[in-house]
Amino acid sequence: MATLVLTAVGTAIGGPIGGAIGAMLGQQVDRAVFLSPKGRQGPRLSDLRVQTSSYGAAIPRLFGTVRVAGCVIWSTDLIETSHEEGGGKGQPSTTLYDYAASFAVALSTRPIREIRRIWADGNLIRGAAGDWKVSTGFRVHRGDEDQPPDPLIDSLEANPPAHRGLAYVVFEHLPLADFGNRLPSLTFEVVADDEPPSIGAVARDIGGGVMTGDGPVASVPGFAASGDNAGAVIEMLARMCGGWVTPRGGGMALNDRMPATPLPLDADAATRERRSPVEGVARTLAISYYDMARDYQIGVQQVRRAGAGWRDDSIDLPVVLEAATARRLATATMARAERERVTRTVTLDVTALGIAPGDSVAFPRERGAWRVTRASVDGMAVTVELVPAKPAIEVTLAADAGRAVVAPDLPAGQTLIEVAELPPLDDRLATLPEVTVFVAGTTPGWRRAAVLFSRDDGHHWERAGAMAAPAVIGRLATGCGAVGAAVEDRISRIEVTLAHDGMGLSSVTPEALDRGANMALIGDELVQFRDAERIASARWRVSLLWRARRGTAPAAHVAGERFVLIERHAMRVLPMAFTRPGERLRWLASGVGDVAGPVEARLTLDGRSILPLAPIRLRHVDTAQGAQLQWVRRSRLGWRWQDGADVPLGEEREAYRIVTTTPQGGERTEASDRAALSVAALPTGAIVSVRQQGTNGVSPATILEI
Repeated sequence: MATLVLTAVGTAIGGPIGGAIGAMLGQQVDRAVFLSPKGRQGPRLSDLRVQTSSYGAAIPRLFGTVRVAGCVIWSTDLIETSHEEGGGKGQPSTTLYDYAASFAVALSTRPIREIRRIWADGNLIRGAAGDWKVSTGFRVHRGDEDQPPDPLIDSLEANPPAHRGLAYVVFEHLPLADFGNRLPSLTFEVVADDEPPSIGAVARDIGGGVMTGDGPVASVPGFAASGDNAGAVIEMLARMCGGWVTPRGGGMALNDRMPATPLPLDADAATRERRSPVEGVARTLAISYYDMARDYQIGVQQVRRAGAGWRDDSIDLPVVLEAATARRLATATMARAERERVTRTVTLDVTALGIAPGDSVAFPRERGAWRVTRASVDGMAVTVELVPAKPAIEVTLAADAGRAVVAPDLPAGQTLIEVAELPPLDDRLATLPEVTVFVAGTTPGWRRAAVLFSRDDGHHWERAGAMAAPAVIGRLATGCGAVGAAVEDRISRIEVTLAHDGMGLSSVTPEALDRGANMALIGDELVQFRDAERIASARWRVSLLWRARRGTAPAAHVAGERFVLIERHAMRVLPMAFTRPGERLRWLASGVGDVAGPVEARLTLDGRSILPLAPIRLRHVDTAQGAQLQWVRRSRLGWRWQDGADVPLGEEREAYRIVTTTPQGGERTEASDRAALSVAALPTGAIVSVRQQGTNGVSPATILEI
């Protein structure tokens, strides 16, 4: 089921521009645009960052490049999928649920050019290069007047709106697991114009035909015109550029520069000057803005003036700026406030009827010009109100944007997968064959992958469920020889090249090593290392090794073999129901960076996760009664051997199968319930094989040749 949200497309425009501007007009100018019974509400700094889904919410008009949240205007219900994990041999299965959503977000009532980065709950899900960090369908409707309905909305709605003139995006089947199974708060880096527009161009667009002239030429890197009042937006633009609004023909014009030649005033004109106290000017002024150097996070630049005063002031500019520009604006605004403490009122005769607000005038025998802010006629007298005017001076001021914690924009990279059947790594007995899956990526930006497995050589595939955190995976750069588990290998030094430099290893204390730290899978041998040293980018040297851990076989290793650090949080242990030792499994892993297709791994089960270990120290001992075979039992439990006594059995009962083969080819099979067997004297050349009988099968054989 889908939901269509009826949203006010377009910023409602209304309200008087202000008492001063209204007095300047001297006439009504398109009251449908500039007059409304409700109060003026202009853009607010937080408007761009708060995603909404409310009925009647206003959609901004975007200019330049800016980060906005937009408004959800259409969505489906949560899309639920389920799959089962576990089960088999009397074990209960677990049903797991995944959720996704499809929805549309309105961004601008002006056409846009493109969408760059996208954040979800503050984390990047789409990078500047257009690379996705999550798997989702995504379409951009740029707001053209002839755009068709979105195909997904068209397939689910009886009368789908095309939203012509409205720029919006559609997500199709966005996974919600990373966002608490809810729709995340999204923000978008939107490019609305090829080049940053001028303040004058923005004012003309917002004014809807009322604003005329080129206006201020200063550019706006990014701006979202929101709120319920166009007049308030234009007032904010005027304040930002130090400009003013004046009547022009049947409309108005926004200016920030005085005419080059001021009009001379009569020397005998009656003039009254008023100077307000300096305390009326803010002692400090802070301008808040969206800092383009900090991923559009809110920045603040503050200036302070010398002298008396007690009031602090602040201005919110929902505009994308550089820190230096914001500081320059703050300095210019404070200087203008100090300058305009002085005002003059001049009474002139009817010859001054042509003087209008915005004109530049000058007094005889005085330097400098004054700007007309108000002109009125009373009988035969013309009264003008003036403020000092100075030409705009560009001042370059140093400013620090400060440090910001921004979401890293890292490519996803390709997926790496390693699968292995490992012996239990704790005192837990598995009842089903277990496969341990490790996944990672070739870059630090890799996040996760979907993993499938097949028991029948790819004819049918099953989901492996959610994978764990990225593992530390690499390849051996140098090899080493085989050393048994009875000695500490202080000779071998293995060099490892990890998948990327964001992965790392660390040294541990002997006590931590005894508790199982720094265990790695090298080839098929479990090895622990005490010391790790970084010798180059992504290259490490490990030394002081404990070999053949957890009953794995000691082996010689060569360059190119796999290296996987065993960490609980970075591995997924999967019970494999309906499988047995000897079966082959295929695995596929696919992440958002695997444009060439999924990566594959293969594994043949050998039973080491559920079968007992082969006995050790098998020997043939002559006795007075004949001979005896003796060996030492091993267990899947009690690896730390903390009490010094015999290790736990770890099986339902103790039992062994002994097969003796004579040089002539004869074979005899016997059983024993202890780690010894009395036999007749065996001839030279006889071969003895001993296997432990476990709950889930027999161990590998231990061989002795007499």
